[in-house]
Amino acid sequence: MAEKLHVVMLPWIAFGHMIPFYQLSIALAKAGIKVSFVSTPRNIKRLPEIPPGLADLVEFVEFPLPSLENDVLPEDGEATVDIPAEKIEYLKIAYDLLKHPLKQFIADQLPDWIIIDMMPYWMVDIARENKVSLIHFTVLCAAACVFLGHPERIAGDAQKRLTESTHMTSKPEWVDFPSSVAYRNDEAAGAFEGIYGENASGITDVERVTRIHNGCQALVVRSCAEFEGDYLNLFERLIGKPVIPVGLMPREKQERKQFTDGRWGEIFKWLDDQKPKSVVFVGFGSEHKLTKDQVYEIAHGVELSGLPFLWALRKPGWANDDRDALPLGFGERTSDRGIVCTGWVPQLEILGHPSIGGSLFHSGWGSIIESLQFGHVLILLPFINDQPLNARHVVEKGLGVEIEKGEDGSFTRDGVDKALKLAMVSVEGKSMREKASEAAALFGNLKLHQDFYIGKFVDFLKKKKQNV
Repeated sequence: MAEKLHVVMLPWIAFGHMIPFYQLSIALAKAGIKVSFVSTPRNIKRLPEIPPGLADLVEFVEFPLPSLENDVLPEDGEATVDIPAEKIEYLKIAYDLLKHPLKQFIADQLPDWIIIDMMPYWMVDIARENKVSLIHFTVLCAAACVFLGHPERIAGDAQKRLTESTHMTSKPEWVDFPSSVAYRNDEAAGAFEGIYGENASGITDVERVTRIHNGCQALVVRSCAEFEGDYLNLFERLIGKPVIPVGLMPREKQERKQFTDGRWGEIFKWLDDQKPKSVVFVGFGSEHKLTKDQVYEIAHGVELSGLPFLWALRKPGWANDDRDALPLGFGERTSDRGIVCTGWVPQLEILGHPSIGGSLFHSGWGSIIESLQFGHVLILLPFINDQPLNARHVVEKGLGVEIEKGEDGSFTRDGVDKALKLAMVSVEGKSMREKASEAAALFGNLKLHQDFYIGKFVDFLKKKKQNV
């Protein structure tokens, strides 16, 4: 019997990256490929458990995150969610030090493929030294990849334009079809600095990605031709290497019966009592820390809308307790039509409930996929990284509405209220709701994404593994 293919997965230590890498690992294991998923001990403990039937194919490989001098990172700071945004540059330094144990690990294992994220540029040399093929898996949608363009092409005059961000506020010249995917003025400066700006690690993000693109044999995108085939084709032309969509990797819901008791039993009973497609799910994750003013404006907007809602709210660092995390009296005033949940929530099971009709969130690509998997209309409030690009992309396709912002990026409760009503109940939003509902047939098609797209990717891995 032929020996199984062995793939090493190395994501960046942010949950918006680790979760897609984990999902791809599980999808590959279901196709019979052995996977070694590499991360730090605390991050691995926070990932979902490996399904019992795949335990012999997926292995978690732990390497402690190297410590830095002067305790610039908190003791348990092993992911971006654990530390303030201004210290992420030091997390990159610690992450880069993983190249030493990983160099030995790759030499010992000699896998068939290494699949890496946007940060570990040093894996290019390690792969080359050990004659192992390398793939870059980007967790961005294809539209965002195309907007950012070929990193080497952009980096060529990055120094000249290091203080300019205006080129990021309009459609790039290399996009040869209509597109509204771009940053707005208030978003562009932060995005530009994040991509091109110097940081404590000594290498910019655009330099990291450029080296990876130059050194890899192919790129993999969490997307599908049915949703953004034009962007996928253009991205491949820009990169000049195979760009392989692996599908949207929708997750399967767990059995509802495990949420029949306790607090979650009560919440699901409440959902059962609501009208179909009437409830808004509100959730902004944990990567971007919302200010008090932002959380309060969202709360006031939700209250003004009069709509039923379920809000997954993580207690902000500025709040003394859960009650302080929301405007005074918010819970009492909305108790007849809404629930606020703090801590962990079974998000996929909530989104899969028939009473949920819309999602108010930050426009992360993974959250867009989860919402459209169940046909929910999108109410979008993007803040950082690729979120604004994602928002423009799905709004252009008629799947949602973006909350209005001022020139400085601020938004108001009235804007939140207006967007919620437009998306959820207005006559003008009917087409939007219908298109989102229809999208479930694509985004929730487990057979298409697992059998067809993952199947094609597995065929590529088998055929091309010797082409280093």
